[in-house]
Amino acid sequence: MMEKTTPGAFIPPRMLYRHIVNSALMEDVGHGDITTACTVDRDTTGTGRIIAKESGVLAGLFVALEAFRQVDQGLSFDNIAEEGTRFEKGHCLLEIKGRVSSILMAERVALNFLQRLCGIATLAAALCKRIEGTGCRVVGTRKTTPNLRILEKYALRAGGAFNHRFSLSEGILIKDNHIASCGGITSAVASARQKAPHTLRIEVEVTDLDELKEAVQAGADLLLLDNMSPEQVKEASALARKLNPGILLEASGGINQDNILEYAQSGVNIISSGSLTHSFKSIDLSLKITL
Repeated sequence: MMEKTTPGAFIPPRMLYRHIVNSALMEDVGHGDITTACTVDRDTTGTGRIIAKESGVLAGLFVALEAFRQVDQGLSFDNIAEEGTRFEKGHCLLEIKGRVSSILMAERVALNFLQRLCGIATLAAALCKRIEGTGCRVVGTRKTTPNLRILEKYALRAGGAFNHRFSLSEGILIKDNHIASCGGITSAVASARQKAPHTLRIEVEVTDLDELKEAVQAGADLLLLDNMSPEQVKEASALARKLNPGILLEASGGINQDNILEYAQSGVNIISSGSLTHSFKSIDLSLKITL
């Protein structure tokens, strides 16, 4: 029985990722799998098993299934492992039965997606484990692979983390360039408050205590404490809560497995990390055929 890392992440609707899989298959297969066509009889059937070569957290098996199905709808599947569960080296995550030529044609695309998404989920689970019990959330950012955001943000949730804005349309985050372009924090917050939908919080990125004071006084709902040390974050959190006890606080920048607990204990509500989707290590998986 595999341990589940999270109560469950909603798998994206198929219409949101089938075109991604189709594009990857077109890129990889080209005009056809010439090696398989020259060596494997089309009527040969067998079983392919996806085997873990190291331990990790499962995310994205549905994408691998989509790759196999797009190549051959006649393939069948068995022993499908559950999303969000931990697996150990040697564990079988999926069995694919049917034409061997079809299994081989979809193999690399299926494994590429699965290895990547498991890597993200595994790193997310490790960070969440480090701050367990602190009441602080780990969230991913928009630093995702172009066109793979829907899948990579899903993998974060499968690993137990949460998501920041999915896109620019989902929240107001006033950063340094917005501030510089608008004439300051106060004017930027005032403009956002006047023009934004009432359902959206206004978050402001700050880098020191002076900016923090201005952002709180301007009426920011949430502060992003950017590239501060744990000691600086602790001081900033105390000041922000003194000025506005109900304000939400987020720490970001330079946070990793070694220091994340220190940040989580500094008074913030949220820790965001782009490394979850740009500096993870893919999990090593392989596919083995038996006739």
